[in-house]
Order: sequence, then structure tokens, then C-alpha cells
Amino acid sequence: MSSSETQPKPWKKLLIILAISILVIAIAFTGWYSLARRTPLTTYDTPEDHFKYASIGTEAVNGIPYWIWVVLPRLFPEKLTDSGGYTSLGLTWEEGREMPIGLTKESIGIARVGINCAICHVGTVRKTPLSNPSFLLGAPSNKFDVQRYVQFFFECANDPRFTPGFILPEIEYNHHLSLLESAFYRYIIIPRTKNTLLKQEEAFQWMNNRPDTGSGRTDMNPLKIQVLNLPDDGSVGSTDIMAIWNQKQREAFYYHSDGINPDLTEVVLSSALGTGTTPKEINLASLERIQEWLQELPPPAYPFAINLDLAEQGEKVFEANCASCHGLDSTRRGQVLPLEEINTDPNRANHWTQAASDGMNNYATKYPWGFNQFRDTDGYVVPALDGIWARAPYLHNGSVPSLKDLLTKPSDRPKQFYRGYDVYDQKNVGFVSTTEAATKSSFLLDTTIQGNGNSGHDFGTDLKLSDKNALLEYLKTL
Repeated sequence: MSSSETQPKPWKKLLIILAISILVIAIAFTGWYSLARRTPLTTYDTPEDHFKYASIGTEAVNGIPYWIWVVLPRLFPEKLTDSGGYTSLGLTWEEGREMPIGLTKESIGIARVGINCAICHVGTVRKTPLSNPSFLLGAPSNKFDVQRYVQFFFECANDPRFTPGFILPEIEYNHHLSLLESAFYRYIIIPRTKNTLLKQEEAFQWMNNRPDTGSGRTDMNPLKIQVLNLPDDGSVGSTDIMAIWNQKQREAFYYHSDGINPDLTEVVLSSALGTGTTPKEINLASLERIQEWLQELPPPAYPFAINLDLAEQGEKVFEANCASCHGLDSTRRGQVLPLEEINTDPNRANHWTQAASDGMNNYATKYPWGFNQFRDTDGYVVPALDGIWARAPYLHNGSVPSLKDLLTKPSDRPKQFYRGYDVYDQKNVGFVSTTEAATKSSFLLDTTIQGNGNSGHDFGTDLKLSDKNALLEYLKTL
């Protein structure tokens, strides 16, 4: 037999090449369809629902595959602070909703879970432990512990059981995967998720050298270290999450607790970067809709009874003792009060540096939105007091549990208390922070730890008890 007879004929070669090409294209298409295909983002009819559930662009880079997100609390319950799955970390669901407030679900190849602004800016309040919670849009998320949330995923990824063999059966219990889907989860999605989480953990190493922030607090290190790639300077910038309602009335204010930027748009965009989106993925239209809605969002009204006669007396106390800083006509309101005057814990003011400001102002220069108004300061912003009842705990770092305690001399304020419980203390004007129920799934704040100091702001601490009680009643009306 001649050698020519053993060689494939030209048309057969073409068929083989064509078959291989089709197979490669099919595999590539399937991979793109399963891992990278973009579908239209979920739209929401009302700005309230958009604020609570719409994407701001965090899913592609830092999103967690939805079905893995669903099953992890059941597979690794010992890594949570209490029973109840994600609720033990302070996440809250509205009745009938698939996702908790502040978490998004979008499809990029597969369904992925991201976060948005509401994760930190929707609070809850209850009258009694048996009451259903009321949602406070724009309020600090008094229960959510963002640090424990990300640490939970890191701990899961470090567990040797984080394998397809352990995770896939639990996913199948909830959702039947096709043969192809199962193969993608087994060989690509689960291993990639583990590797991504371990890589993210490296970026969050700075948390291991800081005091825990706990429920309802954060700092600026995600921007300084992870976005700007600045060296870790070891500073502690623990700060209470701020209320973000009524922005139209704050046009001349400085933002963040230390007043590092006067431009609301820059603050909104930089905050989105801090949540894990990127300049390429940031959803500008979504953020613009949120910012527009915040202009008119009113503060929540105090939900309990108010003694109006006592409040009227308290208004006079306020005008005589508080209005020079916090009154509607005060030139200090929304401006930075120097540390030497307010004497509160200096760590947050020292945490944000000129190098960080320069880094932000030079960041994203190739994009039309950029930054140019970040600055360093030496104090803290005098806040407006609208909805002040819903912003407990108090001071920039949330180190004082109630307004009554804030009117107490610093040496007599609680040295320790629990954050993260949403039953309201109507007498002291703050959230319940010392009962046995408050200790469950809550964070113990120790004011002797760096960044947690509760000194300073001793204004009003010398008032008579009757005047203090009247002032507290008036503050409920704001």
C-alpha cells in the first residue's frame, strides 16, 4: 500500500479541522455564556427599591456566585456568630424578597451577589423584642457588621471542605443543575470562587492589625490600601456609618465624619469604589438615580410617643446651649470643628492623610467623572440633627450609646456596651445596649481600645437634670 493511500484526503482534513474548530467555538461560547455573558441589569420601578436592591457595579469583580452564597451558611454554620444564617451578621430581609436589603443579584454568566449603598445605609428599629422591625431608609445600618461578613467568606474559603464534592450536593438540594452546569461548577466556578476569596483575603490583611469595627461602623482603609494601593500606615479610622437623608439641605456641608470632601457626587462615587466596584464596572446611572433620590429623602419621624409640652421646654434649652453649632442658622453646621475644640477621639481625623487625598484626586483621571476635592482635615464635622434619634450610638466613632449618655460627663459614660441590637431605648434615646438580649449576636464596644474613645463633646453635660430631660424630648422631634 502506498503512503499516499494512508494519508487522509484533503477534504477529510478539512472536515477534521472544521469539526475541531466547531468544538473549540462551542466550548468557548459555552464558557462565555456561562461565565461572562452580560444580561440587562434588573430595573426597579421606585427609587426606594432601586436604592435597596439595584446594582452599582460590584458583581463582576467581587460578586459571589449566587448558589454558593445561598448554601455557605448551611455548610459552615460554625463560622457565623449565631444561628440564623446571614441574619446573624445583621442582614435584614423584607417580607417576600429574595435578597436581603443591600445585596444585589445580577447575571454575569451566572447569577452573582454583590452589595450596594443600602448595605450600610438602611437601619431598623423595634419597640420590643417581639415587634417586627421598621426600616429606616438612609439611616446607618445599625446591625450590619461588614467586617464579619467578608471574614465569613474568607474563613469558608480557607476550610479544606470548600470543594466541589462538599458544595455541589447542597446546591443540588436547592437547585437542579444540568450536566453542563454541574461540570462548570465542579471544574471552574467553585475552584475559581475559592481562589478569588483567598486573593481578596490577602487584600484585607490590614484588618488583622486593627481593632474590630463591629456593627454599624467602618473605616477608609478599603480606599487607602485596596483602591489607592497606599502602604499600610497602621492607623485606625473606625467611624460610625452616617445618615445620608435630606441631602438638598446639606449642599454647603462637608461629607464624611471628618469633612474630607464637600462634593456629594465625589463622595457617592468614591463610596461605590470602597464597596468593591471598579472604574470600569461602576454603574454611574444607578448611582446618579440614588443621589437624586437622596436629595429629598426625609429623615424618619420618631416612631414613639413624645411629650410635646416637655419638648417645647427642651427647644428653649437647645437654643440656649446647642444652636450655636447645631441650629439651622449656625455657620458651624456642616463644617469641621477642630480637634482641640471638640476633644473627641482623634484617630479617625488622623487616619485620612494628605497622601490619601492626593491619591484620590489623581485617581481615575482617564475617566470623565474623576475626583479633585478630597482634602485632609484636623477635626470632625458638626452634623445637622435631623433624625438624630435614629443615629445612635453617638460621636463620630459611635462610642456613646445614647443621647442621655452624651449629656453625661465623659468620665461617667459607659466604658463598654453592645452595638447591633435594634430595640429602642425611649428613655435614654438610643438603642438598647446592655440587656442580655442585646448581647446576643451583637458587638461589644470597648472604649479603651484605640479608635473607640468616648471622651470629648462635653457640651451640655453641666445642665440641670430637668433641662437634660427636656432637651432629650425635644431632640426626638427633629
